[in-house]
Amino acid sequence: MNRRNFLKWSGLAALAALAGGVTARSAMAGNKYYSGPVSDHFDGKLFFNPDGEEPSGLLNLVRWKLGNGNKAWPDRFPSPFPQAVPEERITGDRLVVTLVGHASFLIQVAGLNILTDPVWDERASPVRFAGPKRVNPPGINMGDLPPIDLVIVTHNHYDHMDLETLWVLQGRDKPRFVTPLGNDEIIRARVEDGRFDGMDWGDRLEVGRGVTLHCEPCHHWSARGLGDRRMALWAAFVIETPAGKIYHIGDTGFHRGINYRAAREKHGGFRIANLPFGAYEPQWFMKAQHQNPDEAVEGMLLCDAAHVAGHHWGTFKLTDEGIEEPVEALNAALDARRISRSRFRPMRPGEVFEVPAAAV
Repeated sequence: MNRRNFLKWSGLAALAALAGGVTARSAMAGNKYYSGPVSDHFDGKLFFNPDGEEPSGLLNLVRWKLGNGNKAWPDRFPSPFPQAVPEERITGDRLVVTLVGHASFLIQVAGLNILTDPVWDERASPVRFAGPKRVNPPGINMGDLPPIDLVIVTHNHYDHMDLETLWVLQGRDKPRFVTPLGNDEIIRARVEDGRFDGMDWGDRLEVGRGVTLHCEPCHHWSARGLGDRRMALWAAFVIETPAGKIYHIGDTGFHRGINYRAAREKHGGFRIANLPFGAYEPQWFMKAQHQNPDEAVEGMLLCDAAHVAGHHWGTFKLTDEGIEEPVEALNAALDARRISRSRFRPMRPGEVFEVPAAAV
Protein backbone atom coordinates (compact mmCIF):
# COMPACT_ATOMS: atom_id res chain seq x y z
CA MET A 1 0.00 0.00 0.00
CA ASN A 2 1.45 3.40 -0.95
CA ARG A 3 1.78 6.24 1.53
CA ARG A 4 -1.26 8.11 0.20
CA ASN A 5 -3.56 5.10 0.57
CA PHE A 6 -2.04 4.29 3.94
CA LEU A 7 -2.87 7.77 5.20
CA LYS A 8 -6.36 7.55 3.72
CA TRP A 9 -7.08 4.30 5.49
CA SER A 10 -5.42 5.53 8.68
CA GLY A 11 -7.77 8.48 8.56
CA LEU A 12 -10.67 6.08 8.04
CA ALA A 13 -9.53 4.15 11.09
CA ALA A 14 -9.53 7.40 13.07
CA LEU A 15 -13.07 8.15 11.92
CA ALA A 16 -14.09 4.58 12.76
CA ALA A 17 -12.97 5.24 16.31
CA LEU A 18 -15.35 8.20 16.33
CA ALA A 19 -18.16 6.19 14.75
CA GLY A 20 -17.98 3.20 17.09
CA GLY A 21 -19.28 0.09 15.41
CA VAL A 22 -18.68 -2.76 17.85
CA THR A 23 -21.76 -2.45 20.01
CA ALA A 24 -21.93 -6.12 20.91
CA ARG A 25 -18.41 -6.10 22.33
CA SER A 26 -19.22 -2.97 24.33
CA ALA A 27 -22.33 -4.52 25.85
CA MET A 28 -20.56 -7.77 26.72
CA ALA A 29 -17.69 -5.99 28.42
CA GLY A 30 -19.90 -3.81 30.60
CA ASN A 31 -19.42 -0.10 31.11
CA LYS A 32 -15.89 0.93 32.06
CA TYR A 33 -16.71 4.61 32.65
CA TYR A 34 -19.94 4.69 34.62
CA SER A 35 -22.19 2.55 36.79
CA GLY A 36 -25.51 3.78 38.07
CA PRO A 37 -29.24 3.17 38.15
CA VAL A 38 -31.31 2.52 35.04
CA SER A 39 -33.05 5.63 33.72
CA ASP A 40 -35.00 6.77 30.66
CA HIS A 41 -31.64 7.20 28.83
CA PHE A 42 -29.41 4.57 30.51
CA ASP A 43 -30.14 0.84 30.34
CA GLY A 44 -27.65 -0.18 33.02
CA LYS A 45 -24.75 -0.52 30.57
CA LEU A 46 -25.16 2.00 27.77
CA PHE A 47 -26.65 5.45 27.28
CA PHE A 48 -29.20 6.09 24.52
CA ASN A 49 -31.43 8.80 23.04
CA PRO A 50 -35.05 8.28 24.16
CA ASP A 51 -37.29 7.83 21.11
CA GLY A 52 -34.18 8.54 19.01
CA GLU A 53 -31.83 6.95 16.50
CA GLU A 54 -28.70 4.95 17.10
CA PRO A 55 -25.58 6.00 15.21
CA SER A 56 -24.79 4.22 11.96
CA GLY A 57 -22.38 1.32 12.22
CA LEU A 58 -19.05 0.53 10.64
CA LEU A 59 -20.46 -0.78 7.34
CA ASN A 60 -22.32 2.46 6.71
CA LEU A 61 -19.17 4.40 7.64
CA VAL A 62 -17.21 2.49 4.98
CA ARG A 63 -20.06 3.00 2.47
CA TRP A 64 -19.90 6.73 3.10
CA LYS A 65 -16.12 7.03 2.92
CA LEU A 66 -15.94 5.03 -0.30
CA GLY A 67 -18.61 7.19 -1.95
CA ASN A 68 -17.88 10.06 -4.32
CA GLY A 69 -19.63 12.95 -2.58
CA ASN A 70 -16.59 14.37 -0.81
CA LYS A 71 -15.63 17.98 -1.65
CA ALA A 72 -12.03 18.95 -1.04
CA TRP A 73 -11.07 21.60 1.49
CA PRO A 74 -8.11 23.95 1.15
CA ASP A 75 -5.08 23.13 3.26
CA ARG A 76 -5.48 26.48 5.02
CA PHE A 77 -8.61 28.52 5.69
CA PRO A 78 -7.36 31.55 7.60
CA SER A 79 -9.77 33.51 9.71
CA PRO A 80 -10.37 37.16 8.79
CA PHE A 81 -9.99 37.96 12.50
CA PRO A 82 -6.65 38.21 14.29
CA GLN A 83 -6.05 36.01 17.28
CA ALA A 84 -7.97 37.55 20.15
CA VAL A 85 -6.46 38.81 23.40
CA PRO A 86 -9.45 38.68 25.76
CA GLU A 87 -10.13 40.95 28.68
CA GLU A 88 -9.29 39.39 32.03
CA ARG A 89 -12.86 39.54 33.39
CA ILE A 90 -16.29 40.62 32.15
CA THR A 91 -18.78 41.90 34.73
CA GLY A 92 -22.15 43.60 35.00
CA ASP A 93 -24.67 42.77 32.28
CA ARG A 94 -21.98 42.20 29.62
CA LEU A 95 -21.67 38.84 27.88
CA VAL A 96 -18.76 38.17 25.52
CA VAL A 97 -18.26 35.01 23.46
CA THR A 98 -15.01 34.36 21.54
CA LEU A 99 -14.49 31.43 19.18
CA VAL A 100 -11.28 29.48 19.56
CA GLY A 101 -12.28 27.09 16.78
CA HIS A 102 -14.80 24.35 15.96
CA ALA A 103 -16.85 24.02 19.21
CA SER A 104 -14.26 25.65 21.49
CA PHE A 105 -15.57 28.91 22.94
CA LEU A 106 -14.40 31.28 25.62
CA ILE A 107 -17.54 32.54 27.38
CA GLN A 108 -17.03 35.52 29.68
CA VAL A 109 -19.91 36.49 31.92
CA ALA A 110 -20.57 37.45 35.56
CA GLY A 111 -16.85 37.57 36.32
CA LEU A 112 -16.33 33.95 35.20
CA ASN A 113 -14.20 32.67 32.33
CA ILE A 114 -15.64 29.48 30.85
CA LEU A 115 -14.20 27.27 28.11
CA THR A 116 -16.36 24.84 26.17
CA ASP A 117 -14.95 21.72 24.48
CA PRO A 118 -11.40 23.14 24.39
CA VAL A 119 -9.24 21.70 21.58
CA TRP A 120 -5.88 23.30 20.83
CA ASP A 121 -4.38 20.21 19.18
CA GLU A 122 -3.54 20.04 15.47
CA ARG A 123 -5.74 16.98 14.91
CA ALA A 124 -9.10 15.78 16.18
CA SER A 125 -8.07 12.15 16.18
CA PRO A 126 -6.99 9.24 18.39
CA VAL A 127 -3.70 9.11 16.46
CA ARG A 128 -1.09 11.80 15.86
CA PHE A 129 -0.30 11.02 12.22
CA ALA A 130 -3.77 10.93 10.63
CA GLY A 131 -7.33 12.07 11.02
CA PRO A 132 -8.97 15.52 10.74
CA LYS A 133 -6.37 18.30 10.84
CA ARG A 134 -7.20 21.89 11.64
CA VAL A 135 -7.01 24.35 8.76
CA ASN A 136 -6.66 27.45 10.92
CA PRO A 137 -4.89 28.11 14.21
CA PRO A 138 -6.78 28.54 17.46
CA GLY A 139 -8.45 31.93 17.69
CA ILE A 140 -6.77 32.57 21.05
CA ASN A 141 -3.20 31.65 21.89
CA MET A 142 -3.12 29.49 25.00
CA GLY A 143 -0.81 32.03 26.63
CA ASP A 144 -3.33 34.83 26.00
CA LEU A 145 -6.22 33.13 27.74
CA PRO A 146 -7.45 34.84 30.88
CA PRO A 147 -7.56 32.66 34.03
CA ILE A 148 -10.03 29.86 33.32
CA ASP A 149 -12.52 29.08 36.08
CA LEU A 150 -14.67 26.43 34.44
CA VAL A 151 -14.27 23.94 31.59
CA ILE A 152 -17.36 22.29 30.08
CA VAL A 153 -16.81 19.16 27.97
CA THR A 154 -20.05 18.12 26.26
CA HIS A 155 -18.98 14.62 25.17
CA ASN A 156 -15.95 12.49 24.43
CA HIS A 157 -15.45 12.66 20.65
CA TYR A 158 -11.97 13.80 19.71
CA ASP A 159 -13.11 17.10 18.20
CA HIS A 160 -14.61 18.00 21.59
CA MET A 161 -12.46 16.24 24.20
CA ASP A 162 -8.72 16.86 23.78
CA LEU A 163 -6.98 15.36 26.79
CA GLU A 164 -3.69 17.13 26.16
CA THR A 165 -5.39 20.53 26.11
CA LEU A 166 -7.23 19.66 29.32
CA TRP A 167 -3.95 18.60 30.94
CA VAL A 168 -2.36 21.93 29.97
CA LEU A 169 -5.32 23.88 31.35
CA GLN A 170 -5.09 21.97 34.62
CA GLY A 171 -1.42 22.87 35.00
CA ARG A 172 -2.13 26.46 34.03
CA ASP A 173 -5.30 27.36 35.97
CA LYS A 174 -6.66 24.31 37.82
CA PRO A 175 -10.20 24.98 36.61
CA ARG A 176 -13.32 23.06 37.55
CA PHE A 177 -14.18 20.42 34.93
CA VAL A 178 -17.86 19.72 34.27
CA THR A 179 -18.90 16.84 32.02
CA PRO A 180 -21.82 14.48 31.45
CA LEU A 181 -21.65 11.16 33.30
CA GLY A 182 -18.66 8.94 32.57
CA ASN A 183 -16.56 11.54 30.79
CA ASP A 184 -15.01 12.61 34.09
CA GLU A 185 -13.41 9.15 34.36
CA ILE A 186 -11.89 9.47 30.89
CA ILE A 187 -10.39 12.88 31.68
CA ARG A 188 -9.23 11.81 35.15
CA ALA A 189 -6.89 9.25 33.57
CA ARG A 190 -4.88 12.17 32.10
CA VAL A 191 -5.73 14.92 34.60
CA GLU A 192 -5.36 13.00 37.83
CA ASP A 193 -5.53 15.95 40.21
CA GLY A 194 -8.46 17.73 38.53
CA ARG A 195 -11.72 18.83 40.15
CA PHE A 196 -14.57 17.05 38.38
CA ASP A 197 -18.36 17.21 38.38
CA GLY A 198 -20.15 14.50 36.39
CA MET A 199 -23.70 15.55 35.56
CA ASP A 200 -26.77 13.67 34.35
CA TRP A 201 -29.51 15.14 32.19
CA GLY A 202 -31.69 17.30 34.41
CA ASP A 203 -28.98 17.97 37.03
CA ARG A 204 -28.12 21.48 38.14
CA LEU A 205 -24.87 22.73 39.64
CA GLU A 206 -24.16 26.01 41.43
CA VAL A 207 -20.76 27.30 40.33
CA GLY A 208 -20.69 30.62 42.17
CA ARG A 209 -21.18 34.33 41.37
CA GLY A 210 -24.88 33.71 40.79
CA VAL A 211 -24.19 31.21 37.98
CA THR A 212 -25.90 27.83 37.72
CA LEU A 213 -25.23 25.08 35.18
CA HIS A 214 -28.02 22.88 33.89
CA CYS A 215 -27.21 19.62 32.08
CA GLU A 216 -29.76 19.06 29.32
CA PRO A 217 -30.46 16.41 26.65
CA CYS A 218 -29.19 16.52 23.09
CA HIS A 219 -29.36 13.85 20.38
CA HIS A 220 -25.89 12.42 19.93
CA TRP A 221 -23.69 9.54 21.12
CA SER A 222 -20.17 8.87 22.36
CA ALA A 223 -17.05 6.78 21.70
CA ARG A 224 -13.29 7.09 22.12
CA GLY A 225 -12.54 3.80 20.35
CA LEU A 226 -14.13 0.74 18.79
CA GLY A 227 -15.24 -0.84 22.08
CA ASP A 228 -16.78 1.93 24.20
CA ARG A 229 -19.67 3.27 22.16
CA ARG A 230 -22.33 4.99 24.32
CA MET A 231 -20.55 4.20 27.62
CA ALA A 232 -20.32 7.92 28.49
CA LEU A 233 -23.19 10.40 28.30
CA TRP A 234 -23.44 13.36 25.91
CA ALA A 235 -25.25 16.58 26.79
CA ALA A 236 -26.02 20.21 26.13
CA PHE A 237 -25.60 22.80 28.88
CA VAL A 238 -27.56 25.84 29.95
CA ILE A 239 -25.53 28.48 31.78
CA GLU A 240 -27.89 30.55 33.90
CA THR A 241 -26.29 33.89 34.83
CA PRO A 242 -27.30 37.33 36.15
CA ALA A 243 -26.65 38.61 32.60
CA GLY A 244 -28.98 36.09 30.95
CA LYS A 245 -29.13 32.47 29.92
CA ILE A 246 -26.72 30.77 27.53
CA TYR A 247 -27.53 27.52 25.72
CA HIS A 248 -24.43 25.63 24.58
CA ILE A 249 -24.73 22.57 22.34
CA GLY A 250 -21.52 20.89 21.22
CA ASP A 251 -23.13 18.38 18.84
CA THR A 252 -26.69 17.29 18.15
CA GLY A 253 -29.02 15.84 15.62
CA PHE A 254 -32.20 17.86 15.19
CA HIS A 255 -34.40 15.02 16.52
CA ARG A 256 -37.65 16.64 15.37
CA GLY A 257 -36.84 19.66 17.56
CA ILE A 258 -37.78 17.76 20.73
CA ASN A 259 -34.87 18.99 22.85
CA TYR A 260 -35.15 22.59 21.62
CA ARG A 261 -38.81 22.74 22.62
CA ALA A 262 -38.02 21.22 26.02
CA ALA A 263 -35.24 23.75 26.62
CA ARG A 264 -37.56 26.66 25.88
CA GLU A 265 -40.31 25.24 28.07
CA LYS A 266 -37.91 24.77 30.99
CA HIS A 267 -35.72 27.87 30.65
CA GLY A 268 -37.94 30.36 28.84
CA GLY A 269 -35.58 31.45 26.09
CA PHE A 270 -31.94 32.50 25.82
CA ARG A 271 -29.85 35.60 25.36
CA ILE A 272 -27.57 33.48 23.17
CA ALA A 273 -27.38 29.90 21.95
CA ASN A 274 -24.13 28.38 20.71
CA LEU A 275 -25.40 26.05 18.00
CA PRO A 276 -23.57 23.68 15.62
CA PHE A 277 -24.53 24.03 11.96
CA GLY A 278 -21.77 22.21 10.02
CA ALA A 279 -20.55 18.65 9.39
CA TYR A 280 -23.85 17.36 8.00
CA GLU A 281 -23.18 15.72 4.59
CA PRO A 282 -24.15 13.11 3.59
CA GLN A 283 -27.34 13.62 5.53
CA TRP A 284 -28.40 9.97 5.28
CA PHE A 285 -25.41 9.19 7.50
CA MET A 286 -25.15 12.35 9.61
CA LYS A 287 -28.71 13.46 10.36
CA ALA A 288 -29.00 11.53 13.65
CA GLN A 289 -25.89 13.20 15.06
CA HIS A 290 -25.30 16.55 13.28
CA GLN A 291 -27.96 19.08 12.32
CA ASN A 292 -27.74 21.00 9.05
CA PRO A 293 -27.99 24.82 8.76
CA ASP A 294 -31.73 24.84 8.08
CA GLU A 295 -32.33 22.71 11.19
CA ALA A 296 -30.05 24.95 13.25
CA VAL A 297 -32.12 28.01 12.28
CA GLU A 298 -35.29 26.13 13.18
CA GLY A 299 -33.67 25.21 16.49
CA MET A 300 -32.92 28.88 17.17
CA LEU A 301 -36.60 29.68 16.77
CA LEU A 302 -37.82 26.71 18.77
CA CYS A 303 -35.62 27.47 21.78
CA ASP A 304 -36.27 31.22 21.52
CA ALA A 305 -32.66 32.36 21.26
CA ALA A 306 -32.25 36.10 20.67
CA HIS A 307 -28.82 35.49 19.13
CA VAL A 308 -26.79 32.51 17.97
CA ALA A 309 -23.06 31.92 17.83
CA GLY A 310 -22.79 29.33 15.07
CA HIS A 311 -19.94 26.82 15.28
CA HIS A 312 -18.77 23.34 14.23
CA TRP A 313 -17.66 24.39 10.75
CA GLY A 314 -14.52 25.57 8.96
CA THR A 315 -11.82 24.18 11.28
CA PHE A 316 -11.80 20.35 11.08
CA LYS A 317 -13.01 18.55 7.95
CA LEU A 318 -15.27 15.83 9.30
CA THR A 319 -17.79 15.37 6.49
CA ASP A 320 -18.37 15.83 2.76
CA GLU A 321 -19.61 19.41 2.29
CA GLY A 322 -17.33 22.13 0.99
CA ILE A 323 -15.73 24.41 3.54
CA GLU A 324 -18.00 27.43 2.90
CA GLU A 325 -21.22 25.56 2.08
CA PRO A 326 -22.56 25.70 5.66
CA VAL A 327 -22.52 29.51 5.62
CA GLU A 328 -24.18 29.65 2.20
CA ALA A 329 -26.91 27.28 3.38
CA LEU A 330 -27.25 29.17 6.66
CA ASN A 331 -27.81 32.49 4.90
CA ALA A 332 -30.39 30.90 2.60
CA ALA A 333 -32.25 29.49 5.61
CA LEU A 334 -32.24 32.85 7.40
CA ASP A 335 -33.33 34.76 4.31
CA ALA A 336 -36.15 32.28 3.62
CA ARG A 337 -37.54 32.99 7.11
CA ARG A 338 -36.85 36.75 6.87
CA ILE A 339 -34.54 36.60 9.89
CA SER A 340 -31.72 39.12 10.09
CA ARG A 341 -28.37 37.48 9.38
CA SER A 342 -26.93 39.41 12.32
CA ARG A 343 -28.89 37.20 14.72
CA PHE A 344 -27.11 33.98 13.69
CA ARG A 345 -23.38 34.60 13.35
CA PRO A 346 -21.25 31.90 11.67
CA MET A 347 -18.31 32.45 14.00
CA ARG A 348 -14.69 32.36 12.84
CA PRO A 349 -11.61 31.73 15.02
CA GLY A 350 -10.65 34.88 16.90
CA GLU A 351 -14.05 36.50 16.42
CA VAL A 352 -15.28 38.33 19.52
CA PHE A 353 -19.05 38.64 19.93
CA GLU A 354 -20.26 41.19 22.48
CA VAL A 355 -23.77 39.81 22.80
CA PRO A 356 -26.53 42.45 22.80
CA ALA A 357 -28.92 42.40 25.70
CA ALA A 358 -31.89 42.07 23.33
CA ALA A 359 -32.52 41.05 19.74
CA VAL A 360 -32.11 43.80 17.19
